[in-house]
Amino acid sequence: MTRLAATLQTDVRVQLRNGFYLATGFVVACSIALLRWLPDDITALLLPVVLLENVLINTFYFVSALLLLERGEGTLSAQSITPLRGDEYLASKVITLTALSLVESLVIASAVTGLDSQLLMMSLGIALAAIFFCLSGVALIVHYESINEFIMPSVLYTAVLSLPVLGYFGVGPRDLYLVHPIQGSLELIQMQTPYMPARLAYAIGYPLLWLVPIFLWSRRAFRRLQRR
Repeated sequence: MTRLAATLQTDVRVQLRNGFYLATGFVVACSIALLRWLPDDITALLLPVVLLENVLINTFYFVSALLLLERGEGTLSAQSITPLRGDEYLASKVITLTALSLVESLVIASAVTGLDSQLLMMSLGIALAAIFFCLSGVALIVHYESINEFIMPSVLYTAVLSLPVLGYFGVGPRDLYLVHPIQGSLELIQMQTPYMPARLAYAIGYPLLWLVPIFLWSRRAFRRLQRR
C-alpha cells in the first residue's frame, strides 16, 4: 500500500471518528428539506449558493479543525520524521474533503432538480472550489493556536472567499468579480455555462490557474505549522 493510500484511509477514519460525516449528513437532510419546501423559482435561485457555502464549510473549516486537532495531538510533529511527505499529507486532506463535498453536493442537487447531464459541469465547479477553499484553510490556520481563536477572523476570510455570491444576487456588474478565484467555479455550479464556450473556458481555466499560487502558499504555511 502506498503512503498516500494509507494516509487517505487514516484521514477517512479520523473524519468519521470526529463526526464530520454525521454533520454532513445532517446538513444534506436539512438542505434538501428546505429547498424542496420553497417555491421552484426560489429553489433554482438559492441552490448554487447553498452548494457553494456547504462546500466552504466542508473544506475551509474542516481542514482547519483537522490541522489544529492533529497539531494538538502531536501528529504533525511525528509526521515530520516519517517517510510521509508534506505534499502527500496535504493531498490526502484535499482529496478526502473534496470527495465529501462532491458527494454532498450531488445528493442535494439530484434530490432537488433530478439527474441532469449538467451535473457534470456542476461537479467540476464544486471540485475546483473545494480544492481552493481547502488549501486556503491550510494557508490561514497557521496563524492561530485554537479553533476558538480562529472563529472570529474566519468570518472575514469566508466573506472574502464568498464575494462572488454578491454578484450572483446582482450586487454590481459581473465584470467586477471576474478576478475573484471562485467566480468561475460559481458559474459552473449554476449549470448554465456549458452553453457559452467563452465563459466555459474562463470558468474552468481561471480557477485552475489560481490553484498554483494557493498550493505554494499552503505548502509553505504547512511547513511552518510542522515546526511549531
